[in-house]
Amino acid sequence: MSSEFQQPQDSHNIKRFIPLLAILMVGLFLAILNQTLLNVAIPHLITEFGVSANTAQWLLTGYMLVNGALIPLSPFLIERFAVRRLFLFAMFCFTLGSLICGISTGFPIMLVGRLIQAVGGGVLAPLVMTIIIFIFPPEIRGKGMGIFGLAMMFAPAVGPTLSGFVVQNYDWHLLFTGMVPLGFVVLILAFFSLKDIQPPKKVTVDGPSVFTSLAGMSLLLYGFSEAGNDGWDDAVVLSTMIAGAVLLMIFTIRQLRIEKPLLDMRIFNYGIFSLASVINVVLTISLFSGMFLLPIYLQTIRGYSPLDSGLLLLPGALIMLVMSPVSGTLFDKLGPRPLAIFGMAITTVTTYFFTRLTMDTPYTFIVILYMFRMFGMSFLMMPIMTAGLNQLPKHLSSHGTSMSNTLRQVSGSIGISLITTIFTNRTTFHMNEMEGSMNTADPFFMASFHEFVQKVAVTLHLPVSQAQHQAVTILFGKASQQSSINGINDAFIIATVISAIGLVLSLFLRDVRKDKVREAAAPVPQKDEILLLPAPKNVS
Repeated sequence: MSSEFQQPQDSHNIKRFIPLLAILMVGLFLAILNQTLLNVAIPHLITEFGVSANTAQWLLTGYMLVNGALIPLSPFLIERFAVRRLFLFAMFCFTLGSLICGISTGFPIMLVGRLIQAVGGGVLAPLVMTIIIFIFPPEIRGKGMGIFGLAMMFAPAVGPTLSGFVVQNYDWHLLFTGMVPLGFVVLILAFFSLKDIQPPKKVTVDGPSVFTSLAGMSLLLYGFSEAGNDGWDDAVVLSTMIAGAVLLMIFTIRQLRIEKPLLDMRIFNYGIFSLASVINVVLTISLFSGMFLLPIYLQTIRGYSPLDSGLLLLPGALIMLVMSPVSGTLFDKLGPRPLAIFGMAITTVTTYFFTRLTMDTPYTFIVILYMFRMFGMSFLMMPIMTAGLNQLPKHLSSHGTSMSNTLRQVSGSIGISLITTIFTNRTTFHMNEMEGSMNTADPFFMASFHEFVQKVAVTLHLPVSQAQHQAVTILFGKASQQSSINGINDAFIIATVISAIGLVLSLFLRDVRKDKVREAAAPVPQKDEILLLPAPKNVS
């Protein structure tokens, strides 16, 4: 049996890859689901392990750092080890890490398990995307990326709901032990069904490139992850972000100079790929703003349970599940611009409506609005990414998928940090403003305050002295609640502006499949050029 499979020549041959795609999607779904699965469970783990919130946060931060740092290395890893061995290794690491987390009795063991999981998760997304790009030719690639979007968009959205349900009704260990048999099944099926796109090559790795990539991405992501908590002017945050940015600049310059780059930066010479990358950064920031702010609003301010908070996101995730393949099919028929404009318009409008939250906003209204928001986004993430990747020649496909996933990881961290900072700063601003309006020298305020004290005294049957203390507590609580709501609304205003920028940029997208000039100027591909990875140097 040959270790390679040939790229399909028409859409009818795609059907023979359906079982393989199902295996790849389940594996990718488990890995991406794991990124958001712990968000709701962190408070329980703090109590379970007896650690501080900052320490427990490393279960999320550590996973993100390892995951994000490995993504830029994926083009080299695909070429060096080929897709079969790399996928099996990634799934083995993920399954082993899940097992360690599932049986862990202490925080250090739990953290080790999470880091091993991240090793597998870091290469799965660009690896699976690379396989899909190879399987699906450009004329039907939207359908393939729509399938890819099932895992990329549905998994992180359903994670909090699943986590809230398990934590509320079962033991938290089930979040990980439940993944072990699924990961094992995927591993076995992939062992027998997955073949290499191209045999592995004994390519040498550029040591400085590996170091600057790993260190730069880790430092930059760490800085962004801490900026939301410690502030952008914190010394550690600033130093890590600056050091990470400098290392990544060195990495970029080196990639442009060496003969065999680890991550080929020349992909940005292709205009539509660059434009699609910028739009996807904007879109990711907007997406994470909703996923981050709404649970805070529901749990911290409105007092809903983690499960209720997760259930709010579930209908939107189901919309994404249904619409992702549909949007991929529409992309093949209509191209990227109509879908992008339609999706960004819906996303911008629905994000604006989230700027009007109050203490009395109905839960049902929020669910429906979030569903419409996810409906709009289902026309965006994968179609826009596909529009950019379609412009790249075949030998740059793995570099394009790696860069797309790297930018998604970085922009997700930027989005959460930016939205957290805006929410925190604006909440403080509104609280100070309200405290300033409670001026004891203002006769109108004091008159209304004394009237409120009398109402508290009568309602709670308290003496005036105690009623006055109770009234102050009540007013402070209401001011704190209202300040937080105003802070969330202000953060959504910024998210609306960001979405509007994406809408404007979408007007400049074009369908590169119809680019007659480029198609006519392109040379006839040689036999080696249909392979996924670069042809040998002696092939033009």
